[in-house]
Amino acid sequence: MSVPWPATEEALLAAQQELASACPAPWRPRAGPLAVAGCFVCFSRGRIGPGAAAEPGWAAAALVGDDPTRIAVVTGQAQAPYAAGLLALRDGPLLEAAVRRLPARPDVLLVNATGRDHPRRAGLALHLGARLEIPSIGVTAQPLIARGEWPADEPGARSVLCIEDAIVGCWLRPRRGVRPIAVHPGWRIDLETAVAIVMAATRDTRTPEPLRRARRAAREARAAGTA
Repeated sequence: MSVPWPATEEALLAAQQELASACPAPWRPRAGPLAVAGCFVCFSRGRIGPGAAAEPGWAAAALVGDDPTRIAVVTGQAQAPYAAGLLALRDGPLLEAAVRRLPARPDVLLVNATGRDHPRRAGLALHLGARLEIPSIGVTAQPLIARGEWPADEPGARSVLCIEDAIVGCWLRPRRGVRPIAVHPGWRIDLETAVAIVMAATRDTRTPEPLRRARRAAREARAAGTA
């Protein structure tokens, strides 16, 4: 199910409803090391307000696996102004371009966005995975609309994030003494698999290594004004 990037808000709402109702076969990791990628996008500094259409943007993807980390960076323009729940309009094409520029296809993709924690249960992490046909997981500092108590201060502790009675993700404490992160199952991934992959990808920092490297690469490209 390769879902295109809509050009209008109305088209995106329809695409999100289609994604939310889709039931693809769940992905199961193969035995052995996985090639895990992270992707991140940032926009020009110094502007006032949440973000405008056509402002310059830098997106990076970092692929971590057996080989040395491979990084791809692209630059372009925001396709839409920032609006909560509509990030696919603004960020989706740039993130897709960065992932496609990687020299190898990831087994799974980490995205700085939500999945089912979304007004229409189809956030950018889910949409991007469906678009690329790559299993995907969202990792964010905060949930979007879901709520849940923080987990215990123990490595690997977690607690559910819910919208009404539906579990849409979880808080995960990667290490003792750090704030938990929100983990969002995306395209073809259940919560147990998402947690296992995020924990395996998180080393001595709060952010999983592929996402951390992609974030740094995007910000360094922005500082240099290049891609």
